[in-house]
Amino acid sequence: MYGTTRGAWRPTPQRAAILEALTACDGFTSAQTLHAALTADGVEVGLTTVYRTLHLLEASGRVDMVRDSDGERLYRPRPADGHQHYLLCRRCGFSLAVDAEEVERWAVEVARATGFHDVDHTLELTGVCGSCRPGHDDGRPDA
Repeated sequence: MYGTTRGAWRPTPQRAAILEALTACDGFTSAQTLHAALTADGVEVGLTTVYRTLHLLEASGRVDMVRDSDGERLYRPRPADGHQHYLLCRRCGFSLAVDAEEVERWAVEVARATGFHDVDHTLELTGVCGSCRPGHDDGRPDA
C-alpha cells in the first residue's frame, strides 16, 4: 500500500512532528488542517510530506481514517486498543467509535475462505448527529 510494506515506519524529525501534531488534534483532521497547524507552529514541512506521512501512518496501522461528506480523508491516531470503526456526523465532524465485532469476524472469514492474507477493510458510517439534526436542540447524539 502506497509503495511501502505494511508496518514500515522510519521516524524522521518531520514525521515525528506530524504525528505529534496529529495527536494534539481533537478528533479526526484533514492533511490540510494538520499542515496549517504545523506551519502556524513554525514547523517547516510541505503539504506533500504531510500527505505521505499520513498514508504511511495509515499503512502501518498507527492511524484510523474516515472520509467526510466530500470524500476528503480525515485521520486520527489509532487508540491503544487497536483498529476501530466510527460513526461520523456529516455536518459537524463529530465521531463516535462503534462496536463492529461482526464486521471484524466477517473480514476474517472472507480472508480464510478466499485464501487471502493481510486483508484490510474499511467501513464508513456517516449520518447527522443529534446536535446537528434540524429541530433537535438537546445536544444528545441519537439515531
